Amino acid sequence: MRKRAAAATRHQSPAKDSRKLATGIDGFDAMSGGGLPRHRTSLLLGGPGSGKTVFALQCLANGARRRAPGIFVAFEESPGQLIANASSFDWGLAKLPATQIFFFDAHLSPTLVKAGDFDLTAMLAMLAAKKKEIGAEWIVFDGIDVLLTVLQDPGAEMREIYRLRDWLAENDLTAILTAKLDAQSGLAARYGFLQFMVDCVVRLERRQEDRVAAQSIQITKYRGSGYAGSEYPMSFGPSGLVVDATVATELVHDASSERVTAGFERLDAMLGGGIFRGSSTLITGAPGTSKTTLSGKFAEAACRRGERTLLVSYDEAAGQIMRNLSSVGIQLKAHVKSGLLRMHSARTEAIGAEEQLSKLSALIREHRPRCIVIDPLTAVAKAGSRGAARTVASRLINLVKDAGITMFVTALSGAEDQRAESTALEISTIADTWIHLSYLVLGGERNRALTVVKSRGTAHSNQVRELILGKSGPTLADVYSAGGDVLMGTLRWEKEAEESAKRIRHRSEFDYKQRELRFVEANTSAQIRALQMDLERQRAELALYAGENEGRDVSLSTQKDELRRRRSADAADKPSPKSGNGAAK
Repeated sequence: MRKRAAAATRHQSPAKDSRKLATGIDGFDAMSGGGLPRHRTSLLLGGPGSGKTVFALQCLANGARRRAPGIFVAFEESPGQLIANASSFDWGLAKLPATQIFFFDAHLSPTLVKAGDFDLTAMLAMLAAKKKEIGAEWIVFDGIDVLLTVLQDPGAEMREIYRLRDWLAENDLTAILTAKLDAQSGLAARYGFLQFMVDCVVRLERRQEDRVAAQSIQITKYRGSGYAGSEYPMSFGPSGLVVDATVATELVHDASSERVTAGFERLDAMLGGGIFRGSSTLITGAPGTSKTTLSGKFAEAACRRGERTLLVSYDEAAGQIMRNLSSVGIQLKAHVKSGLLRMHSARTEAIGAEEQLSKLSALIREHRPRCIVIDPLTAVAKAGSRGAARTVASRLINLVKDAGITMFVTALSGAEDQRAESTALEISTIADTWIHLSYLVLGGERNRALTVVKSRGTAHSNQVRELILGKSGPTLADVYSAGGDVLMGTLRWEKEAEESAKRIRHRSEFDYKQRELRFVEANTSAQIRALQMDLERQRAELALYAGENEGRDVSLSTQKDELRRRRSADAADKPSPKSGNGAAK
């Protein structure tokens, strides 16, 4: 995963340019093509709270880490105030020695300036000595507009600014000037000439969008260099300013063929064997359709594989999520304790989508997850403009895919129509897999249904399956249809009971018919045996009669022979052929 993340970073990072000095603010370095112009002057313009001072201090802090010392000249705040204000960031300014960042207190008293002529000669001489002493490469003049305001003389203003410009050119320093930009007060017109003098102009803006503060940054001028001139969102994070600049126009994502489970076996079967590693899965549905349950099951499965996982929930605390999921057999507490799973819960009403993205990016960098769950992503649209929320959702998915992270996000749909989600954040087109959860209300009850709307690269099921939540976790019921309709819940139970009763009745009828046939068969067999016995009897009688008849014939012949013998008339009894009855006489 780290190799893929590094490849994605290289793809979006600008090529190094010796004419530029990197600020260390990744998004800004990307949009500027490498940073601010080296040994030249850049102007930061913006209203109160837009981040001018933070930008400048962050450049110096990042430079100090790269052994590039800097000088910070404060016209408006004291060094102590600056360091105290920056303590909320992880720069460690209070611990940095003056050889890394030197703060020069240049407060100007209006009473002193009005009392006589004022110029920057002495201050610049001291700064030149300090630059030589620490080997400074950066210098910041914070609040140059304060100097112009105090002078109250257009001629003096021009003179001192040009003096400053010449001094910067002589000392080969990469300089940053900050100035307030307030259209209502008209101060910008007084130092508008600064924008023509400097080589780079950066505008920082803070505005209200639907009662939520939104911040942005834009490069309006950059001599001798190409740059991204669009306005990009910006926010404050633990490390200072975070610029979400999507400069690369080409999508380059690794396409892994490895499959991972979506949570449980039957869902994997519907998806043709699971989801692809590094893909994004969108789960949409109305409230209560078990979007959180499915995403929690995915997170649990990832942790069981030993993969670091980040679960981000909006408007629901981590403890409540773990308690609720445990009722359906999903146990997350052990994984949280082991450090594999990090759960982050946040509210969405107070900050805009851009700042939410900034915080998510910081969490991803900190935890380095291989799997991530965001529930629900549509919550980022609660505050600020809907257009910004759509952009943030799209950028978040691309950010996660660049890092090779497998992602599960849920999105709330306000209707039962599968197309309803596509009208909200419009991320269904860029998600690799889209699972839609809905209610099927029939027979006076509400049942959950799951459909795989799409799954890129997978021969997925087109069946509507009943989603059942039990103590052992979620599962999908077998498909059961009757008359062309898929039945669920009680209607399915009633239909199954009815068909079971029919099968029992048909079995009973079959058994009765079978017994009746066996009786007829036995009766017929008995009759056949009786007939056979009668036939045998008659045959025996016939044989006996034949024997008796033959015996009579033999006995009669024997009697005749015996009679002839007794009469001794064997020869005499034999009639002579020539003699008749007269010869006997």
